[in-house]
Amino acid sequence: MPVHVRVVDLPGAPGQPAGPARLALLTLDPGEPRRPFVLGAAALAQLREALEEAAHLAAAGEVAAVGVTGAQGTFCAGADLKAVAGADRAAGLATGRLGHEVLGRLATLGVPSFAYVGGTALGGGLETALHATYRTVATTARGLGLPETRLGLVPGWGGTWLLPHLAGPDVAVRVAVQDPLAGDRTLTGPAAVQLGIADVALEPADFLVQSLRWTAAVLAGRVRVPRRAPLPGAEEAAAWEAAVARGRAAADARVRGAAPAPYRALDLIAAARTSTREAHFAAEDEAIADLVASPQLRASLYAFDLVQRYRKEPAGAPPRELARPVTRAGVVGAGRMASQIALLLLHRLQVPVVLTDVDEARVAQGLAAVRSGVDDLLARGRLTPGTADRLRASASGSVEKAALADCDLVVEAVFEEMAVKHAVLREVEPLLREDAVVATNTSSLSVTAMASVLEHPERFVGLHFFNPVAVLPLVEVVRTPSTDEATLATAFAVGAQLGKTCVPVRDAPAFVVNRISTRVFDEVLRAVDAGTPLLEAEHALDELGLPMTPFRLASFVGPAVMLHVHEALAAAFPGRYRVSDNLRRWVEAGSPPLVTERGPVEATGAAERVLVQGREPVGGPELLRRVQDALADEVRRVLDEGVVAGPEDVDVCLVLGTGHPLSTGGATPYLDRVGASERVTGRRFHPG
Repeated sequence: MPVHVRVVDLPGAPGQPAGPARLALLTLDPGEPRRPFVLGAAALAQLREALEEAAHLAAAGEVAAVGVTGAQGTFCAGADLKAVAGADRAAGLATGRLGHEVLGRLATLGVPSFAYVGGTALGGGLETALHATYRTVATTARGLGLPETRLGLVPGWGGTWLLPHLAGPDVAVRVAVQDPLAGDRTLTGPAAVQLGIADVALEPADFLVQSLRWTAAVLAGRVRVPRRAPLPGAEEAAAWEAAVARGRAAADARVRGAAPAPYRALDLIAAARTSTREAHFAAEDEAIADLVASPQLRASLYAFDLVQRYRKEPAGAPPRELARPVTRAGVVGAGRMASQIALLLLHRLQVPVVLTDVDEARVAQGLAAVRSGVDDLLARGRLTPGTADRLRASASGSVEKAALADCDLVVEAVFEEMAVKHAVLREVEPLLREDAVVATNTSSLSVTAMASVLEHPERFVGLHFFNPVAVLPLVEVVRTPSTDEATLATAFAVGAQLGKTCVPVRDAPAFVVNRISTRVFDEVLRAVDAGTPLLEAEHALDELGLPMTPFRLASFVGPAVMLHVHEALAAAFPGRYRVSDNLRRWVEAGSPPLVTERGPVEATGAAERVLVQGREPVGGPELLRRVQDALADEVRRVLDEGVVAGPEDVDVCLVLGTGHPLSTGGATPYLDRVGASERVTGRRFHPG
């Protein structure tokens, strides 16, 4: 049974005997090791029975309070998404009502209720805690949040009413909309206390005992828990409206209307200011019913499940036992990308990392960036002071490549030019042990051609990280015909340790993400070159829900980098790719932003100075259609060439490498839905 009920004596203050009060403690236990507790129909039924048992104990005067805790270091991972997949509107409505009925019982037991959040509390898990009267949280807890809007749902079991009334509309908008859309951010335990979501953060050692002791203090009146008081009159309404407006701006910036869930959640939060609890819960039920039956949810669940599966067990990875241990790592180069990779290796592998470059100034700059990154991790609570000190001491730099001699893994991250990379590899290889793995972070050059200058090409592999390295979770693992199994296994093992999802790709120009995304940008550039107004071109792809408009993304990546990739692909596939004169002019002008970098997208003065346009503009709908067709064509070519094994690989790459939204299901289901797959290639990517 996943929900256990037992009566416990509440402890007294430290050094004193237990107090007279007793508590009914409900434990959410998944029953299987390393498996989180989720709220499916069976679990909700058992939780309802447990809560009724607790209510009887309270009515009989046998307990003074009810507590809910988790097991195996978690609290509750939320609703069972597998049960939601494929549900119709009636089933969605029933699910919403059942969740409200069961979780809402925590507020009607006749005695105070307490949630003891020792670990993950997502979605319905956090809503379970919100229904309780009080909440404790472990200082080490991570993964607290309401991620539903990213998946195409809303917090539908009380979250859009309970959270704004408990912690305020600003917090509700952040947790229910802004954080999920910004890379699915979640909260730590201390952050939850700071925001007013939890009442107290307790150390993980004896967390439950400490929580019970705190409970006793609350019941005895020794601890008073303050609650948010509404602002006077019109100030409260203004604060609520401002918070919702900020949420809408954030949703517009992220999905530009392409996904309905964030906007539905904001409507609910806005309504929560004046609606009653009961009426609002009914409105949440209706929202869940509408969204469960939507194509966006089916697409989101496909993409979500796909990403989760690849994260746990990358397709095409060799046996883990073949991987070599990495106890020391090196990075050749000390520029922006190289220092980001060095910081990630240092933080995640917790091993010494050495950077090398051609002069002392560059090495010093790279090391400073790494150590600054450690400081930032410490400030955000991701490291203890002792660990931060150790990591700073473990980062070193040198202009001598001999400093790499003892490394188990060396990542080359120098300028994207084959002659430069050849020279570096020729210099470095003789200095390394024969069992050291050598990787390149090239974004578009041939890994096979690089390996041609090595004495041992079998130990060479591509590890293509994406910028920003710490944020984007994808690594394309590029295998050449010479790469051996041990090297490949080491690449996958390191990627997993770095917290990345690895997708195996065959060596081909620009691999998957850069090749496909460049084809998209090339279509947008063609339209601008022909005379399409810049802002019309920027917004033509809003339906795709990408996190950045095309020219904002180009500015972020760097026009010079974009130019290099365009040149490489134009050389490899001259029939489909080309190099825009406007792109060259942009780089030659110093790469100034052509559109505003934040807020509403507007053209800058540089756009008029840089762009030279024709007189045959392409309308927005036609440009969207051309992009859809180009996407379908390039994805099919990538698959036909065997760059990856199947359309699922492409979808994982684009979701994790470019922020392609879950609400479209990834590129290939979207192309099937809009008809581009059959229009261009004569067949779908997935069965109908």
